[in-house]
Amino acid sequence: MAATSLTHAPALAGLKVVSQADVMRASDQARQAARAIGFSSSECEDIALVMSELASNLVKHAGGGVLSLTPLSVDQRNGIQIESIDTGPGITDVELALTDGFSTRGGLGNGLGTVNRLMDRLEFESKPGSLRILCQRWVRPSGKGVSMRRVNCGAVTRPRRGTSENGDAIVIRQWTDHALVGVIDGLGHGPLARKASMAARHYVETHFDQPLEDLFRGVGRACRATRGVVMGLARFDLARSAVAVAGIGNVEVRLADGSNKSRFVMRRGVLGMQAPEPLITEREWTRGAVLIAHSDGIASQWSWNDYAHLAAQGPVRIARKLLEALGKFEDDATVLVAANPAL
Repeated sequence: MAATSLTHAPALAGLKVVSQADVMRASDQARQAARAIGFSSSECEDIALVMSELASNLVKHAGGGVLSLTPLSVDQRNGIQIESIDTGPGITDVELALTDGFSTRGGLGNGLGTVNRLMDRLEFESKPGSLRILCQRWVRPSGKGVSMRRVNCGAVTRPRRGTSENGDAIVIRQWTDHALVGVIDGLGHGPLARKASMAARHYVETHFDQPLEDLFRGVGRACRATRGVVMGLARFDLARSAVAVAGIGNVEVRLADGSNKSRFVMRRGVLGMQAPEPLITEREWTRGAVLIAHSDGIASQWSWNDYAHLAAQGPVRIARKLLEALGKFEDDATVLVAANPAL
């Protein structure tokens, strides 16, 4: 469904930005508009920062340009759209420009990376003599209306033997009739692997309600300045009794539901290194079903039949037993289990 503009919140069209005073004015107006739309105080500051970054880019790199701000509404959710247009030199490599530390002017180069982290959608149209940037952010679900039909989740993780830094990360979020769970594995081991997985987890947790394909795209951009991650995510739609799974790399996700289709297909690649789009597969989330996700620190050759007797003991017990039996001590190892109670 296409987004429509809100009538109760102010729009900002055709604001010319040529000086630092214009940057401050644009940031203040974005903050006011976000507050009228219903964003929290911290979210208003995020949006004001995005407006400031885009406006600063217009002044520094394009000699000025035009900003527009549009309040949005779709499916009873409110959001905001910011558009930046200039007639400067454009961006030769858009994805490189999103990398923290990249700059053509000797600055810190974190501007567009910040926009990617703080907004839900970020699109570019760049060609010689013009650049158009479009970004959107939506008001997050509060979590106050979490359904009684929750997903029961549990996870265990441990670092590589002899180390204290764990390069694996876990995501578990639940809201209204939805849940998102996942396992993230930073490449290699130690502090650099942990830095990568933390960057990915932060992006997922701050954009948890967005479509899976957008989460993978955003994580890929957020991890450009790291060694990269592999990731498997599962999104549950409890109202539809469905689960959608996507993954990049050697994180494994299985669904034990009595069918012959157990493993989900993960596409090869590394997020942060020009990974392909993930393949998203949807399955029915039936009563008594168990979903297991794990990093490659867990041996891949195992059968759910050997552990099905643990189902009644809960996700944490299942995860712990899998880690104890199949975990590799020479690698970070993580198991996440989500269960749909039989009753």
